[in-house]
Amino acid sequence: MKKILISLFIAAICSFSFAQTAKYSNEFLSLGVGARALSMSNAMVSLTDDVTAAYWNPAGLTRMDKKYEVSLMHSEYFAGIAKYDYAGIAYKIDDKSAIAISYLRFGVDNIMNTTELIDNQGNVDYNRISYFSAADNAFMVSYGRKIGKIEGLSFGASAKVIRRTIGDFAGAWGFGIDAGLQYQKKGWQ
Repeated sequence: MKKILISLFIAAICSFSFAQTAKYSNEFLSLGVGARALSMSNAMVSLTDDVTAAYWNPAGLTRMDKKYEVSLMHSEYFAGIAKYDYAGIAYKIDDKSAIAISYLRFGVDNIMNTTELIDNQGNVDYNRISYFSAADNAFMVSYGRKIGKIEGLSFGASAKVIRRTIGDFAGAWGFGIDAGLQYQKKGWQ
């Protein structure tokens, strides 16, 4: 009973301590990866222990069971118009550390470009229709390591490069760094 009350107290403090604002830049990075995570409403930060930890919390890479892990995911949104793809590979370096490489893409392909449909004389020529894609891409490198002095504590970090393209019309580059901790003790995470 004491553990339950402490857990509820900590959860209440955490929920009132953090304020978030809406963001729209690189929103595709908040969609999630992995069937397990998506079925659990993205509640994975403390539970992740496989190759998808590179996305959720890179500290979880240290809890992988196998030396190598690979994960692939494809999902479609808006009746198949938008495609979301994920690929990740992780390597357990030793019993204390692991590294992972991940790739994410969210895009809409085969968008009609009708900017040249009508020529200067006002003639419509459907052969002048071309197609383009609007896509967001992210490439991540993640590393996780157990902290030796405190048993059950792991640290991880991810560096990501983001590329947004809209056909030949526009493009942008971005980058980000994430860090996370995981702590396990007596069945608690």
